[in-house]
Amino acid sequence: MGLFERRAAAILVVATACGFTGCLEGDRGPEDPTPVPVPRLVSIVVEYRQLNGCANTVTPCDGPVVFSGSWMRLGVYVPLQLEPGTFLWKATITGVPVNYPPTEQPYQVWVVDPYQHDVAGQGVTAQRLKVGGQLLSKFYPYQDTELGLVYIDDNGFGHNPF
Repeated sequence: MGLFERRAAAILVVATACGFTGCLEGDRGPEDPTPVPVPRLVSIVVEYRQLNGCANTVTPCDGPVVFSGSWMRLGVYVPLQLEPGTFLWKATITGVPVNYPPTEQPYQVWVVDPYQHDVAGQGVTAQRLKVGGQLLSKFYPYQDTELGLVYIDDNGFGHNPF
């Protein structure tokens, strides 16, 4: 038997075996991966009411109030803008993933307030913080601070954990 005949015989054996197992039909083999779910993203309004007096004794009180949340990369902060003539700091934050109805942990949120830099927590607080219109009432103790806990719905509204 020559080389050509051996190859033809091998092809015939493979084709016969595939006919019995269906390997040429295309319905066998690895499954397609399940699609990665794309998170729903919304914009939220963050408001923080600053104390009307600076608590620092050593550190100057100038500087912006900045906001951060657990969905953001570590070390990323959003500066809030002071409403003229008030102690209210605000910002609209875009690209926030929805996590409500609660299917996972609530987000941890906080601001860094230069008025409270010399007190416990070095200005990190969630007291007097509104996220998505919700005044936070549930907190997570972290070192000397309290981080606020919040869920964000499809409309950009905040929800305190139950």
